[in-house]
Amino acid sequence: MSIPTLLDHVVIAGPDLGELVDWFAAATGVTATPGGVHPGTGTANALVALTVDGERRPHYVELIAPDPRAAVEATGFGIPGLTGPRLVTYAIHPADLDAVVAGSRERGYDPGPVETLSRRTPDGTLLRWRLTHSRPDRPDVPFLIDWGGTPQPGFTVDATLELLDLTHVGTGAATNRALTALGLPPGAVAASAAPAVDAATGEAPGGAAAGYALRVRGTDGSTVVIGAT
Repeated sequence: MSIPTLLDHVVIAGPDLGELVDWFAAATGVTATPGGVHPGTGTANALVALTVDGERRPHYVELIAPDPRAAVEATGFGIPGLTGPRLVTYAIHPADLDAVVAGSRERGYDPGPVETLSRRTPDGTLLRWRLTHSRPDRPDVPFLIDWGGTPQPGFTVDATLELLDLTHVGTGAATNRALTALGLPPGAVAASAAPAVDAATGEAPGGAAAGYALRVRGTDGSTVVIGAT
């Protein structure tokens, strides 16, 4: 089992939130809890808390898609180009977000500007957090998040699912340089795994052939693998 020690959440994006929630429920047996809309970004989400050995941890899955009522177009996480669900990236929560950003820039990788976002839950609770937006050209590098005084959703979301592991499939030199520049302790980010290759074709199969592979335990006890396609 390989779980990044600083894992915050895994992002699965799609063109329609309702369809994304239904797809995830069909795959895992768990229906995501409605999250809310993100003002100014054109997106809405639903969440599933991730447990480890049955215990809640600061980990969750975010299902994110365009908000049909938004006045702006959803452009983050490559959403405009998606035709179906895709595990696009993940976030980590370092102890000092600003220090990691500054140090990474000095070492040659810019995680992007730090911004403050917010949303309201269905019951009206206001959530605020700071983050570096996932760079559209670097989905291979996790973005950074700091919840400040806001409770981390992994501890508050009703829907739960057992996390088995998260691995980074098919990493290369550029990815490794960027991850090294972040200056994080060993085990902080997703471990690298080589994509499985079909001996007959010499090619990696679909699913988790490149990007990330998330393994969870479905409600029927089976292992479910969700990967970039």
